[in-house]
Amino acid sequence: MKDRIIGTIRRINGPVITAEGISNAIMMELVHAGESRLVGEVIKLRGDRAIIQVYEDTTGVKPGEPIYGSGLPLSVELGPGLIGNIYDGIQRPLVQIKERSGVFIGRGDELPGLDRDKIWHFIPTMQIGESIEPGLILGTVKESERIEHQVLVPPDVQGILSRIVGEGDYTIVEEIASVTTATGERELTFMQRWPIRRPRPVSRRRVVDEPLITGQRVIDSLFPIGKGGTVAIPGGFGTGKTMTQHAVAKWSDADIIVYIGCGERGNEMTDVLTEFPELIDPRTGLSLMERTILIANTSNMPVSAREASIYTGVTLAEFYRDQGYDVAIMADSTSRWAEALRELSGRMEEMPAEEGFPAYLPTRIAEFYERAGSMETLSGKRGSVTIIGAVSPPGGDFSEPVTQHTKRFVRAFWALDRQLANARHYPAISWLESYSEYLPDIIGWWHEHGGDSWEKDRQKIMDLLNREVRLQQVVKLVGPDALPDSQRFVIEVCTLFKNAFLQQDAFNDVDRYSTVEKQLAMLRLILTYWDRGSEAIKGGVTLIKLRRLKVLAEIVRMKSVITDDQVDRIDLLQVRLERSIEKLESVYA
Repeated sequence: MKDRIIGTIRRINGPVITAEGISNAIMMELVHAGESRLVGEVIKLRGDRAIIQVYEDTTGVKPGEPIYGSGLPLSVELGPGLIGNIYDGIQRPLVQIKERSGVFIGRGDELPGLDRDKIWHFIPTMQIGESIEPGLILGTVKESERIEHQVLVPPDVQGILSRIVGEGDYTIVEEIASVTTATGERELTFMQRWPIRRPRPVSRRRVVDEPLITGQRVIDSLFPIGKGGTVAIPGGFGTGKTMTQHAVAKWSDADIIVYIGCGERGNEMTDVLTEFPELIDPRTGLSLMERTILIANTSNMPVSAREASIYTGVTLAEFYRDQGYDVAIMADSTSRWAEALRELSGRMEEMPAEEGFPAYLPTRIAEFYERAGSMETLSGKRGSVTIIGAVSPPGGDFSEPVTQHTKRFVRAFWALDRQLANARHYPAISWLESYSEYLPDIIGWWHEHGGDSWEKDRQKIMDLLNREVRLQQVVKLVGPDALPDSQRFVIEVCTLFKNAFLQQDAFNDVDRYSTVEKQLAMLRLILTYWDRGSEAIKGGVTLIKLRRLKVLAEIVRMKSVITDDQVDRIDLLQVRLERSIEKLESVYA
């Protein structure tokens, strides 16, 4: 059925079109503008006029051309086939478009988000006559080697199952079940559509009580994030926002990754597209693309599609959350999304707020991050959506509006430091400006999986890092020789901790990922050096003697030499360290 004509174009201002003679249009309706049928969305209605936000280049579109309405909001297709796919900001499959149209997306080019011809093997789990509630699982489909896709009852369907197919092979558009509802028969397929700006319903929100293990020591040990949590990664150009998100996307223990390249440079998205298929998940031995959905909306794509891209990504994430999976979203970067809001707001001649951003910027940021959470789904399962958003403040100024408003709505903050990045210390996460509010919530998990020492050890090393900052200020004034050995030893231990623990090499096969057990053993070893070394200095041992311990060189190298399954070697290093210090103490006794 073709879309109906609901009006004609009156004015064109970049991606914003004013239409007149509007009839039967609704707010946020999906429309097609002009003879080229460019995809757009109704964002304002006034009398018989409408403001339409178009997601493609409007060059060549003329006043007087028709506007076609669909009667539906801008939505995405949900079903098997999302995993491993690459979409643009409005869920057009880029690989399939390239095969049909070449390397550039033609204006008005549209393909469905899900392949209509691909065959999926369906195994039903319900029987005729059973009561159907929203979110129940009709059956399963093997979507990838890692992901078993749960075929869900749509949230608006309730009744009695009157028909369901047997085990077999079907496409996503074939009818697999029929439900007798209060208003009549409702046919169900593998596929359902959902408006991107409306959160999918859940049974209830749960407490975030389990950390997302990323394998990055500075994150897991010092500033952890819970599954279902929110975190911002602010930093100036070149400080490593994208690198940090790449590392978390590659090695975190989320079941599914949705990576949104929102207005970033094309070469950065190219790195993701070329690297991810070749990388192997350390937990499953499978390609990382077996659990990844990519949304590529680079800086040279239409600005309005950038605004929609993060809603597309979070809707896909919620769909897999409803199946009981833990999903992590990488939004890179929300500053580019906010800039798109600013440009569109300016073209609609709205009153600007601080730095030209629209007055509703804080509301939009809050709406996005509020869609994260650990949830009990409608089917009774537990699933989560974790949002990790990069922020690109101009000049690294954390006081600008996007960073400040984002900080209000997230519970973890991984601030990137320019000096660390210039010193080639990656991840360049500042241990002074960063924080995590998830510590009290996840402490139980750490006690269960890592022992009771993590909280105490973490606090001890954070206290040392803060002491070191104050001592470094004294050193800048009077030099290190003015400090006693006990205070210089604080600087010595913190330097060791930064080099041997916090700094992590993403290109080293051993160091790029660390298990919780290895992280705890490394932290315990460095704190043993602090505890025993402090006692030795009190007993008369000089700092220069402690510096010359041969075992220290091995401690610095342990991160890239000792593999995750060789944690006992770190324990042996600790024994050797203690013996070496005992020998020094015996000399000065």
